[in-house]
Amino acid sequence: MSPLRSALRRRLGAIRNVSRKRVVLTLLALAAVPAVLLATAVTWVTVAASGHVYTVAGVPERPVALVLGAQVNPDGQPSDFLAARLELARQLYEAGKVRAILVSGDDGQPEYNEVDPMRDWLVHRGVPEKKVVKDHAGFDTRQSCVRAVKVFGVKSATVVTQGFHIDRAVALCREAGIDAVGVGDETMKKWPKPWYTGAARDKVACVKAMFEVVTGAQPAFLGRRETGVDEALAS
Repeated sequence: MSPLRSALRRRLGAIRNVSRKRVVLTLLALAAVPAVLLATAVTWVTVAASGHVYTVAGVPERPVALVLGAQVNPDGQPSDFLAARLELARQLYEAGKVRAILVSGDDGQPEYNEVDPMRDWLVHRGVPEKKVVKDHAGFDTRQSCVRAVKVFGVKSATVVTQGFHIDRAVALCREAGIDAVGVGDETMKKWPKPWYTGAARDKVACVKAMFEVVTGAQPAFLGRRETGVDEALAS
């Protein structure tokens, strides 16, 4: 092989090696972006909720409990996870920590309704019906928080959900303008698989939450001002 040909081969080999390194570095950089974004979102949620999450016994009084919706079973009864949230709200009401309960969930399809079963569960366990207000368009956490402010006029509330969700819920409600504290249910840890699956999903949902806050995303439905919470507090 001639010296020129040999030199060209070495040069081409070096170029290939550099190209491979660049590809690998580029792929590593692209892979790092989601991890950095996730870490940033989770940190924002944690910091925003810090100092605002309590037990039922320790939570300061707020006029309203905002109970976030979750799955309702095919028989129309709240799932165990949702019932645990409702039980916390009932305890808050019985302890005089709140004076009204806003149940916010998905009622966007004729065949699926979260809010009526939530209201019925509370009423059947002693909470006066006039003290329970329904938000039929709380399709996700941010929408429930924003609608609580803009539709129901809630300025101060205790948010109620599962423990793995409570930081994100409090962060989003506070960002929406509510003087929000939170109480998170821990009893459903007795079901480890759905609990830790939910916890993992909630970490990812922090990215969506941060994106919605940054972009100022608004609920799918707002509509006119409703006075249900005002009436419940006045009754």
